[in-house]
Amino acid sequence: MPTVLIIEDEPELVKVLRDYLKKAGFDVLTAYRGDSGFELWKRERPDLVLLDLNLPGMDGLDVAREIRRRADTPIIMVTARVEETEQLIGLELGADDYITKPYSPRVVVAKARAVLRRAQQRAERPSQLRVANLLIDLDAHQVSRAGESIALTPTEFDLLATLAAQPGRAFTRAQLLEATQGVAFEGYERTVDAHIKNLRAKLEPEPKQPRYIETVFGVGYRFVRPPGDKVVG
Repeated sequence: MPTVLIIEDEPELVKVLRDYLKKAGFDVLTAYRGDSGFELWKRERPDLVLLDLNLPGMDGLDVAREIRRRADTPIIMVTARVEETEQLIGLELGADDYITKPYSPRVVVAKARAVLRRAQQRAERPSQLRVANLLIDLDAHQVSRAGESIALTPTEFDLLATLAAQPGRAFTRAQLLEATQGVAFEGYERTVDAHIKNLRAKLEPEPKQPRYIETVFGVGYRFVRPPGDKVVG
């Protein structure tokens, strides 16, 4: 069974989440402090982390930063902070999703399943996409530009693979959420913009003048390839 690590300092909330996740078929690890949660992650390497931001010992943003420095373990941030800037900071650190308290535990279970389903789908796609000077290895989960490796988070990789597989197609934010998250929750479309911003910063030679990922105003985004270039699957 997949293992979820809950790092949360509210015992009652931990109990509710643990019960829901166990009933849904997950193994569950728990920690009530950021520092002990990070040590538990290093020791156990769970499949998914549910991470509160406001933690004793070590702030959740610092935990996310340290995890992302070492691995691409999917992270769903859980917090009472409602400011958009806090959400975007978390996403820019490489979080795969974001939930604001109060929330339904059923939503957490749905998101956990979707994130892990995407990981499983990636494992079942032994193919590559070559677009211009980009090589997107869907099997190895690696991206390189002109032979130089580019490190992406799982969500960034899925966004790029989805867009690059159909160059020229304009995807709405909801469609990208559905394709990369497995579900499209109303109100979460804004998170796509943060992930695209991060992806452009890593992928584009000049992020402010994107070559690969265009904004389609009023719609969403599309991947652009030079005329005559081919996609190889």
